[in-house]
Formats: sequence, structure tokens, C-alpha cells
Amino acid sequence: MSVNSPLPVATDLKPVQGLRLGFAQAGIKRVGRKDVLVLELVEGSSVAGVFTKNRFCAAPVQICREHLDKSKKENLDIRALLVNTGNANAGTGETGYQNAIKTCDELAKLLGIRREQVLPFSTGVILEPLPVAKVIAGLPQAINSLKSDNWFNAAESIMTTDTQPKACSKQIKINGQLITLTGISKGAGMIHPNMATMLGYVATDAKVAQSLLQALTAEVADLSFNAITIDGDTSTNDSFIVMATGASGLEIPSSGAIYDEFRKALIEISQNLAQMIVRDGEGATKFITIQIDGGKNIEECKRAAEAIAHSPLVKTAFFASDPNLGRILAAIGYAGIADLDVSGVQLWLDDVWVAKNGGRHPDYKEEDGQRVMKQLEIKVKADLGRGQASQTIWTCDLSHEYVSINADYRS
Repeated sequence: MSVNSPLPVATDLKPVQGLRLGFAQAGIKRVGRKDVLVLELVEGSSVAGVFTKNRFCAAPVQICREHLDKSKKENLDIRALLVNTGNANAGTGETGYQNAIKTCDELAKLLGIRREQVLPFSTGVILEPLPVAKVIAGLPQAINSLKSDNWFNAAESIMTTDTQPKACSKQIKINGQLITLTGISKGAGMIHPNMATMLGYVATDAKVAQSLLQALTAEVADLSFNAITIDGDTSTNDSFIVMATGASGLEIPSSGAIYDEFRKALIEISQNLAQMIVRDGEGATKFITIQIDGGKNIEECKRAAEAIAHSPLVKTAFFASDPNLGRILAAIGYAGIADLDVSGVQLWLDDVWVAKNGGRHPDYKEEDGQRVMKQLEIKVKADLGRGQASQTIWTCDLSHEYVSINADYRS
């Protein structure tokens, strides 16, 4: 059950002009489950993506990179996205690659576009052959259900171990014109910066040049989907895609007030979707924000934050509401900041000052720490005392349920 993350309301998810979504129940892993999703984009749309850094990346990730590269070189619009759940099509070699190509070919034929205008995505179990016939058989059903207000069904169609769909919308007025951003995401385990077994899709009706959209997507990913972690495992299939249909007619420039407003909205919706993943982390009972200030650079702040977030000792202490907070200092100490002067480190748990100048604060009381540890939402803040850099990431606790979910995942 998600931590303080209510179920999305279908009517709150705003249609994006120039985009339609359709789903199918193809029986990829379970009969009667929504497991194929098609997104159809209007001609002239811009599409940008950021993908896993896992060298064992899945076949669809390879093809997405190739098709996006080809679209730039040949000025060819991406016109459709195809997502299947229940099977990752990763660790499947040349056969898996050709199977993913077959799904692109079939969707392209049905939509009257070229193969290279389709981006494929898969999520599910690794090292198992893609049931390509089932995916292809589900495409007509998905196409027949294409409509602009299908976001809730779309969010359900990409779930794996998620306990609920993840989706949200944001509307802003720029120069008096209403701009819509709507997105969905999935993910609950194998989540680690550089993304993970997660998928994220955000669409807007603003017009954004492809090169600008790619730069924005990379920046936004670092502030959202690359700033979350559940278990420290980086998957083979993670993808974050931003689509700009341009149907509103408002063009986003590369700088200035209009750019700033749009960038802010894109960051906000992406962070919201990313945090939904953490709140729905496998077995999660608590949502934890980790903020590291006072670093010489962002990289060392990120190292310290990730060391805390990935520590099983820290995460299990949060699950047990045990204020064994020396574990946090220990994690900062082994984060790889070679010249860290620990006498300059401060640590807070929400409003409680735990450690001062590298040691226990003289006024800290364990009952104050336990009070915070019992909360559903907790903020850990540390100051390294070395500079002005700062980094924030989001994580969750580690419970018995996480082990149960992952032990039973293939069954």
C-alpha cells in the first residue's frame, strides 16, 4: 500500500491535445490483466528520452535509442509508443531484439507509419522470451480503444508489482494560454538512481524543439527519476520519455520567462511521478527525504545521500522506528568523500538536531528521535560543512514485505 499517495482519479487526468492512448488485455503473464499500451502522437510531435545505464539493457531500450537517433538524423517524427508489461524482453539476445522489431513493424503497419517511428518498451521478468504473438494479437484491441482521456487505464496497463497506478496532471497558464502536462509512471522495486525497472511518460501540448526537449528531459530526469532509490538495484529497462505534441500552438523558447515557467512545471510533474514510485516501493511503510547540504560539489552530496538511502541498516531502522541514528553517520563516513572532516558534519531528523560537529548533540534525546521515526514521512538532513552544494533524493524503508514480494515475484 502506498505511503500517503492516494489513488489517482481518472477525471483529474487531463487529456493532452495531439495524443491518444489505448490498451489491451493480451494475456502476456495473466489473463484478464491490462498489459499492452499504445500511445499515438500527432504528426509534428517532439519526443525525447533518457534510458538505463545498465550495460545489460533490454532489447526495446536498444531500439528506442536507435529510433530516436534515426528520427533526429532523418527529421522523422516519432508517432507511436508501444509498452508491454509482464515480460522485460531483457537478457534475450538477438531473438529478443528481433521480437521487439516485430512488434514495431506490426504497430507501424496498423497505424500507417514507418517502423522507425515507433518506440517499444517492456517491463517484467528478465531472461524470459517475449511472447511476441500475444503482444501483436493485442494491438488491434489497443488501437480500437485509442482516446485522449485514457490516462488512468494507461497507468494501470504498465504496472508490475505496483500496488496502484501512478498518474498526475498539471495545467499552467503561460502568456494567458493554458498548457497541459499529464504523465504516468510505474515502478516499485529494482529502483536506483540512473533509474531502474521504472517507466515514466510525460506529455504536453506545448511545442518544444526536439533538441531543447532532449536537454530538458536529461536535466529533469536528474532532478526526479534519477533522485529516487528503493533498493539500489539498477534495472535493464528503465526509460523516461517526454512528448511535446505542439497542439496548443504555444512554442517554448530556449530561455526566458516562458521557458522558466515550462521547465518548472515539467520538473514538478516529474518529481511527483518519481515520488509516487518511492511511496509505492515494494513493502514500503515510510517515505524518506534525504537532503545533503554543505558539499563542495553536487556529486559528493549525492554520494552521501545514496550511502544513507542504500544502507540496509539505516532502512531497517526506519522500518522498526528505531532511532539508531549512528548508522546514518556511518553511511556518510563511507560514502567515498576521502577528505571529509567529520568534525564539521551536522545531522537532523526533521526538526531534531541529532549530531553537532560530528558527535551527538548535547541536547539530543532519544525519545525525540523515536517520535520522528514513527512518522510515515521523515526528513533526514545533513550538512557536510564543506561548501554550498546541495542534493536531495527520496527513498523508503526496508520491510519484511520487500523480501516476500521479491522471493515470490516469478510465481
